[in-house]
Amino acid sequence: MPIPIGWIIGIIVLLVLVFILAFLLGILYRKRVSEREIQSAEEEAKRIINESIKTAENKRREALLEAKEEIHKSRAEYEREVKERRAELLKQERRLQQKEEMLDKKTELIENKTEQLSRKIAEAEEHKEEIVLLKRSQLEMLEKISGYTVEEAKEHIIENLKSEVTHEMALKIKDAEAKYKEEADARAREIITLAIQRCAADHASEVTVSVVPLPNDEMKGRIIGREGRNIRAIETLTGVDLIIDDTPEAITLSSFDPVRREVARLSLEKLIQDGRIHPARIEEMVAKAQKEVAATIKAEGERAVFETNVHGLHPDIIKLLGRMKYRTSYGQNVLSHSIEVSHISGLIAAELGVNVTLAKRAGLLHDIGKAIDHEVEGSHVTIGVDLARKYKESEEVIHAIHAHHGDVEPHTVIACIVQAADTISAARPGARRENIENYVKRLEKLEEVSKSFSGVESCYAIQAGREIRIMVKPDEISEDNMVLLAREIAKKIESELTYPGQIKVHVLRETKAVEYAK
Repeated sequence: MPIPIGWIIGIIVLLVLVFILAFLLGILYRKRVSEREIQSAEEEAKRIINESIKTAENKRREALLEAKEEIHKSRAEYEREVKERRAELLKQERRLQQKEEMLDKKTELIENKTEQLSRKIAEAEEHKEEIVLLKRSQLEMLEKISGYTVEEAKEHIIENLKSEVTHEMALKIKDAEAKYKEEADARAREIITLAIQRCAADHASEVTVSVVPLPNDEMKGRIIGREGRNIRAIETLTGVDLIIDDTPEAITLSSFDPVRREVARLSLEKLIQDGRIHPARIEEMVAKAQKEVAATIKAEGERAVFETNVHGLHPDIIKLLGRMKYRTSYGQNVLSHSIEVSHISGLIAAELGVNVTLAKRAGLLHDIGKAIDHEVEGSHVTIGVDLARKYKESEEVIHAIHAHHGDVEPHTVIACIVQAADTISAARPGARRENIENYVKRLEKLEEVSKSFSGVESCYAIQAGREIRIMVKPDEISEDNMVLLAREIAKKIESELTYPGQIKVHVLRETKAVEYAK
């Protein structure tokens, strides 16, 4: 049986009313609970506030008590410090009073001493005047007795002392020179003789002009060529002057560059052997000769390094050593001279107990500047120093190069050894030759230097300039002064002249007495 719609609506309305009533009852319950919670919270807050007020009051009282106690302690500490400072001030006042009393006493003492010193100074001045008067009277008396014034007496005493000192100085110089010269000469002769004996190299003088022999005089015309085209081609390609004169079957090559001269010589020899002489062939032969000379330069440099056992040289330095094969100095081959100096330096260094390797290296490179001195301005010493610095040689080697001709004073043993070895190699008989003009100029300069000293009557250079005989005026130069004069002349010769080996300065003084028996 179906339910009527009116009942359904009534049930729904009833349910809604029940829900609304339950909601209102819940709200009322929550309100009462909230009021009770608020009331309890207010009561709790009042309780906390009351407790806080009581706690704050207690802490305020405690803080007041602590502050009063701290103030009391601070006041007691302050009073104690004030008492201590007052006591210290009293002590300082007493000390200052004592110091003032002491200063007063010292001031009185100083014043007393000042008065005493013033009296003594016055007395000293009086005594000084008396001494001056007494000294003056004594000097007048001495002048009368001796017959000399004060200045004359001074000069007389100085002259006597000067002559005595000169005599003693000359004797000491003689003794010292004789002693040390004897010892040094013996040791030096031993070392140098041993070095020369162990390195006895023969040297033949070499010429600086190359001569090319010809099979016949007809070859001269072929070398000159039509209208001189062949000779012009040779001179242009090699940079060498060809001198064709009346000398039979010979052509002379002239050039300041020894390498170019060698290239030209080889080229001419090849052309003469080949027989075909024309500009194209000349150019081909010059190119071949240049290659041969470059190979020879490298080989000669390596040979020098191998012979001397000097390693670690820059490749460019080795090439420069090879170039010195074609360089001569006073007719002596520079490469052979450098190798010999290297050997002698090593032997002397071994005898003296210094670095043999460094001495040989410096000896081999001492004339390295001569490889390019015709291309670069400056002396071969300066050029050699620049080259050694450029290729990172050691300072000792650079100094030895710089000092081997005395451009700077040698200050190492290696430099002195190289200087001695260079002199030994250059001064041995037959090693070098000198043209007659330079030889005469050197002798004249030697005599001129010797004559520049006062008291010299005449002088003569003998033994090819290795000794100078000097005759002095006996009335101007005493025997003691002879020693000093010889020493001064030797020093001036060392500073102004350039010469191989050494020069002996021989001073002679001769007195004569002539009388006739009648």
